[in-house]
Amino acid sequence: MCNLYRMTSNAQAIAQLFTADVAGRNLPALTEIYPDQDAPVVVSDLAGRRLAMMRWGWPPFGEVRRPITNVRNLASPMWRSALADPARRCLVPVTAFSEWSAAPDPQTDRKRKHWFDLPQDALFAFAGLWRPTEQGPRFAFLTCAPNETVGRVHPKAMPVILRPGEPCERWLTADGTGAAAMQVPLGDEWIREIAGNAPQSDPAGQASLF
Repeated sequence: MCNLYRMTSNAQAIAQLFTADVAGRNLPALTEIYPDQDAPVVVSDLAGRRLAMMRWGWPPFGEVRRPITNVRNLASPMWRSALADPARRCLVPVTAFSEWSAAPDPQTDRKRKHWFDLPQDALFAFAGLWRPTEQGPRFAFLTCAPNETVGRVHPKAMPVILRPGEPCERWLTADGTGAAAMQVPLGDEWIREIAGNAPQSDPAGQASLF
């Protein structure tokens, strides 16, 4: 699952690429976004398409004790109503994302971050869902089976990536069946592994995957 990404673009780029009202705000460079942190998302409602800040991590339920960051099983009742409602879908702007190596680095005995981006798209989006809570709005984003590029590092899953333009528009406007059909990996021709930060320790307590 993906529990680390970055968003180092700006509000003006988000406004242009995702046709969103940013209300004159600016954004700092977010070089490492982890679960339970606030991050920018684009939502579409009766007031139009706009930029909002939300906390990453869907509220836990039942036996789940930690916020849920990644959405995999779309048949779960937990996601069904949000997926069916275009107003509860969102775009999560991203400039790069990371997966941790499956095995520790033999030199440091620590797992290593592998960073990925889209060379033709300096800014792209994850397909997200969101919901209001008493503590403020929360979001999570869809994952799917990985393509070959990401699968070499993380063979279980990768985020559902939307390139700017038609894919983002479709995610925000399709019916529930059409939205569910978008849970597929981006083609290997669009994605690459890039040089990232120095190896660091494995993150403690990664959030649950549903």
